[in-house]
Amino acid sequence: MRTAGVQDHDDTAPFVGNSYSGRDVVSKRHCFALDLVHDAALIQEYCRMHEPGSVWPAVIDHIRAQGIESMEIWQRSDRLLMIIDAADDYPRSDPSELRRVENARWEACMAIFQRALTDHAPGEKWSPMRCIFRLTDHVGESNSWEF
Repeated sequence: MRTAGVQDHDDTAPFVGNSYSGRDVVSKRHCFALDLVHDAALIQEYCRMHEPGSVWPAVIDHIRAQGIESMEIWQRSDRLLMIIDAADDYPRSDPSELRRVENARWEACMAIFQRALTDHAPGEKWSPMRCIFRLTDHVGESNSWEF
């Protein structure tokens, strides 16, 4: 099962950084958007369930087993942005049946809080985002602001 209902897409950006293991890696960055049910109490509970120590250990292990080296979820009101830095062979199949089952249970619990974007693809929960700007693509361009 894919992490958090993430669908395949090909708009990834090469990324060089530190993995959770502390070593330099070359990976690909994936960004996704999702909305939450517009209810302050539910949003607060969803955020609480993602605090350190609250996500089930098997879910964390499942995420890493798929080749995800770093994951962040950012929130503003009822909008979420998930940033994943993953190995080149992401998504890997998780060989652990226990982790796959626990991840499916976690996803079912999270589904009550989540709502797909209005333009989502069929079967898609987290919608892939397209990168439209990278500062590193503008190397050598002037830094003056002449108009």
